[in-house]
Amino acid sequence: MLDRTLHPNSQTLLSAWQRMNIAASDLPAGPTTRDHPDLIERLFVIQQEGADHWLFRTAGAQLQSSLGRELADHDFLGVWTGYDREMLVQLLRMVTQERLPGIVRARGESLTGERVDIEMTLAPLAKPPHQDGGARILGLYQALGGESFLRGRPVWRHRLTAIYPPDPRKDEPRLKLVASND
Repeated sequence: MLDRTLHPNSQTLLSAWQRMNIAASDLPAGPTTRDHPDLIERLFVIQQEGADHWLFRTAGAQLQSSLGRELADHDFLGVWTGYDREMLVQLLRMVTQERLPGIVRARGESLTGERVDIEMTLAPLAKPPHQDGGARILGLYQALGGESFLRGRPVWRHRLTAIYPPDPRKDEPRLKLVASND
């Protein structure tokens, strides 16, 4: 995907997601949450409750502080408007259909005009057989450059700057043909 340009917290989340979804022996060791102690407070889980309705099921303290409110049972898409919201709906559909993560880059803005760049990683979660309800997605809401640019004020508006959808292409096996006359 964009491994070199992602925030270290996003790389850690993607590495953990891969380890959960692929046999551990098939992957090299990647970064862990011990390497990024602020990661957990930025995580959230959303669950689909209709075609275009995704509710926060849980959200970390830093995310709730960044948005200035308790998020449980609020619509994830409620922080997006217009075409940005429509594009996010399509990205969520792709993430759940392909069962692969996607990345969102956005600009967050406070009521007083302070801005911060945001990176969101959205990774599908497996659905436990005993659980009712729609698809679930594990997300990471990461400010790029730090929340200090907001001067303690919450983000009230988001504007998309880039979407990196899931890449369903598989790495094809590589064969090397060697001929020997021995």
